[in-house]
Parts: sequence; structure tokens; C-alpha cells
Amino acid sequence: MPHSSNQQPLAVAVLLFGVFGTTACASLPDTQAILARHNAQAAQFESARGPVSKEKSAAIVRELKRKSGDIDILDKQIALEQAITDSPLVLGNQVTLLQDGPATYAAMFAAISSAQDHINMESYIIEDDAMGQAFAQVLIKKQREGVQVNLIYDSVGSLNTPRLFFDELAAAGVAVLEFNPVNPLASRGGAWLLNNRDHRKLLIVDGRTAFIGGINISSVYSSGSIIHRSPQPGVGNGAWRDTDLQIDGPVVAEFQKLFMQTWDKQRGKTLMPKNYTPALAPVGRDIVRAIGGSPDDPYSMVYLTLISAISNAEKQIYLTNAYFVPDPQLMQALIDAVARGVDVRLILPSYSDSALVFHAGRAQYTRLLAGGVKIFERQGALLHAKTAMIDGVWSTVGSSNLDWRSFMDNDEVNAVVLGREFALQMASMFAIDQAASIPITPQAWAERPLQFKLKEWLARVWERWL
Repeated sequence: MPHSSNQQPLAVAVLLFGVFGTTACASLPDTQAILARHNAQAAQFESARGPVSKEKSAAIVRELKRKSGDIDILDKQIALEQAITDSPLVLGNQVTLLQDGPATYAAMFAAISSAQDHINMESYIIEDDAMGQAFAQVLIKKQREGVQVNLIYDSVGSLNTPRLFFDELAAAGVAVLEFNPVNPLASRGGAWLLNNRDHRKLLIVDGRTAFIGGINISSVYSSGSIIHRSPQPGVGNGAWRDTDLQIDGPVVAEFQKLFMQTWDKQRGKTLMPKNYTPALAPVGRDIVRAIGGSPDDPYSMVYLTLISAISNAEKQIYLTNAYFVPDPQLMQALIDAVARGVDVRLILPSYSDSALVFHAGRAQYTRLLAGGVKIFERQGALLHAKTAMIDGVWSTVGSSNLDWRSFMDNDEVNAVVLGREFALQMASMFAIDQAASIPITPQAWAERPLQFKLKEWLARVWERWL
């Protein structure tokens, strides 16, 4: 779970209280049983006009396979995703890959400035710093112009943000909603589920353009990652490395649904009437699925989708993730993929803003390396991205870390993008990050200092709650 450094002590203390005071007996799904049960579905798609015929759907899959090679993941993964989630694969979108804070914030500000009807924004962290104030001022400006702004922020993620910051937004007419307040007296009915956090980062403008990824609203992202520099190994420079998407097209309606569901679940005040569901015409050729995860679901859709993609991979699995504390099923899926001849590579942080998570993840290196998984640690920037590219055709970017908390306790949101063109962009981005990383070899890892081994052992005790 990402925290800016000045937030972590308070947030961790609150979460530890919540863990032991409010946690239900949640568990991860038996992925093999679920995947076996849904292994004989037929792929179906939706367009801006509604469901696509079976014949057209089959033709789309054939075209994807023609461009990408004879990859069975297309037959298996598309059908499996469809069987386990209600969110459709939507045609006709344009997906723009945004690397680091400066590019993402510039695109967000441009979209906000052009808003005509409404702005829906949801973020785990909104800080009262230069970047937070920049967003606050542009949102207030649009609100005064008659554009309705609706804002959800997480109570723990924004724990150190003064109440006055949100009060000023509300005074300007912005509809502000605190997700699962830390204060039990502010609970809006039902159980006080403090351990359920809204980890999503979602911005929707006019119901037509969506932004998702790992970037919170904080000045720590402003410097970018300086990805073309060759820093000294293990030396940080205050830069953050992250990835977001700008998505235009019919699938934005699915992200809008997720925002509205969260607003309703948290019993927010009735929203001002606006055109939240505009007619959306095709604007590109990207095939996208919006996947939301929540503890309210029978199991994590994000987790099951990723496991099924990994289990069906035939050529390569490229994962980049900030907070890596895998459960046994994910560990086994990665090792089994190597045994099938798949090139499995992980780019993970070389340092972190969460020491416990960092060392708990490193505690898994020995087994992964023995199983043939290639591990790289990103240098020169704090890695905060959450991305995957599989078999040159299946990609995902979102808010989900590869840890128990993301899969069991948090509300998360990811986009799955099908297609070779976008996967090539993801592969290029991965190559740049790998070039800025140091490979972890089995021999070097076995010779790491004893103090690291002790920290890893201690961190593993807490891995379920990190």
C-alpha cells in the first residue's frame, strides 16, 4: 500500500488497530478450481452499440491471433475473464500510456480544464502540498464554472491532510466523500471496516475520459523517475517511477460505474444531476476491460484475472510492481510458468517507503530464483508502478499491488488492454526500466548480509497485513 513517507507511521498505527479490531475471516480464492470451472466459455465483446455477435467476436479473436502469433492465451484468457467478471471487453477505445507524474499530471490538468459537465475523482492519497493545492484550485475553478466536481478520498491514505483542505473544496460546492472514516463516530452505518481502504486512483472527466494507475495526488511524483539517467546502484534521488493510463472511448462507462458504486456503498449524498452516462462513440482500436476489486466481491477479480493470465502464458510474463508480497498461489503460478518455458521477469524496488513490505517481498526471492524467475531491482527512483505484460498481447495497468492487502482488503481498479500495439509499448517501457535495474542472481542473493535475512524473516510474520 503506497504511503508518502510522512504518512506512514500514523497510517500503520491506525491500520494495525483496524487489523486486530475489525478484520473478518477473508481468504483468497482457490484459483485452480475457479479456472477449471470456467474453461469452456466463448469469447464475446461489446461495442459502443452493445454486444457483438458470436461470429464477429470469433473474428476479432482470429485477428488478434493473426497479429500476435498463435497464442492460446487469447482463446483462454478472454473467455476466462468474461466468465469471472461482469465487466465486458469493450471495443473502440484509445489508450495512452503515461509514464511518471509530470506526464500524468499534465494530461489530467488538460482534461480537467476542458471539462464541460462533471468531474469524478477518487484517490487514496490527496496531500495538502503544492500538487494537492494545484488540483484543489483547478477543481474549485471548474466547480464555479458550473462543472460538478465529485471527490472521494481515503481516510487512512489522506490521514495527514488537514480537514481544512477538504472543507475549502466543499465550501466551493465540490461534493466530498471520505471513504471509511478512521473516526468510528463518523461511520455511515454498518460495520466499522477500517481495514477496507480505497486504494483506487481514478479520474473521470465528462464520462468520456478516464485516468487510472498508481499515481496519487502528491508532490512526491512531480520529479518523475529520470528514467534515462544511469544512477549509482542503490542510490535514490527523491524521484518516483510510476505508470498511468489515459483512456478515451466506450469503456469509460465501466469506470464510471465503479465510481458510482463506491459513492453509493459509502452512502454519499445524492449527486447533483449531470450527464454521467453520455453516449460514447468509438475513438480508437484498443480493446479494454475495466476491472474493479473490492472486499465486497466473492473473490478479488483483479487477482483472479492476473492468475488466469499467468497460468495461460506461453512466451513471456513481465511484471513491474511496487509492493510485492505474493501469496502461495501467485508464487506457484510464476514458478510453474517458468517450468513451461515462459520467460518470467519481475522488476521490483531496490528501496521503498515501506520497509516491512520491502523485506517481506525480498523474503520470497530465494524460492523464485531457484524456480528460474528473473528478478531485477529498479535503481535511481522509488518504484511505485503496478503493470504487467503477457505474451505480447495482454497488458494491465492499475492500482493493485501484488500483495495480500490489494487482493483481500482494498478497493482497487485496473484496466486490461488486449492488442499487440499496446503490448509493444508496454514491452518498450519494461525494457527501459530493466536497463535501469540491477539483476539479482542466485549466488549474489545467497551471499547477502545476515542483517537482511533477519529483516526478511521478521517481515514475513506480518506479510498478510502489509
